Amino acid sequence: MINIDNYKSVLGELKHTKTTLVAVSKTKPASDIESLYALGQKDFGENYVQELVDKQLMLPKDIRWHFIGHLQSNKVKYIAPFVYLIHGVDSFSLLKEINKQAIKNNRTIDCLLQVHIADEETKFGFDESEIEGLFANSFNELKNIRVVGMMGMASFSENQEKIKAEFIKLKSIFDKYSSIQLFNCQLQILSMGMSGDYKLAIQEGSTMVRIGSLLFGSRLQAN
Repeated sequence: MINIDNYKSVLGELKHTKTTLVAVSKTKPASDIESLYALGQKDFGENYVQELVDKQLMLPKDIRWHFIGHLQSNKVKYIAPFVYLIHGVDSFSLLKEINKQAIKNNRTIDCLLQVHIADEETKFGFDESEIEGLFANSFNELKNIRVVGMMGMASFSENQEKIKAEFIKLKSIFDKYSSIQLFNCQLQILSMGMSGDYKLAIQEGSTMVRIGSLLFGSRLQAN
């Protein structure tokens, strides 16, 4: 069940910013998404390809679907026909596969480059040297993708100064490359911040936050 009070509170905090709210609806029923949609929410984020495909078929066609999980190359083809934005692109090979599937669907797919800013080894993403190499070699041959920004996840920590430092690091990397204007790369979106740290992320320059548990409640745990 959605928490309408929290939803309105988050919208209130974003009202005077340029930050977009992506409601993370993974594992939640279509009825919950419909409830937020009825309140005007159009951007929804999913982590699992099959779940995203299933929900896209049954829900309004003007929803902007964000894929925010770790995307395997062999799964790109399933979401390529409709996905609005792919977060978490963490390799050049994945960019090439997204471009390949975009060509097959006669469309251009927007992507965010995931940057590794957290201490946890389990987090995915490019490091700074890999980002530098990516831009140095450019991706001009990829005609059907558009790199529109960067994203990152801070460490899972109660240490606010640590989280702040990681957000500042990502913002500095974003700023370094945002002046580069290629036909398929114009950095406009800085996606950082989730339910526990989105306020801090906004303070440090986030233009897109991914919020799930505050809006939908915690995921159900198996007994």
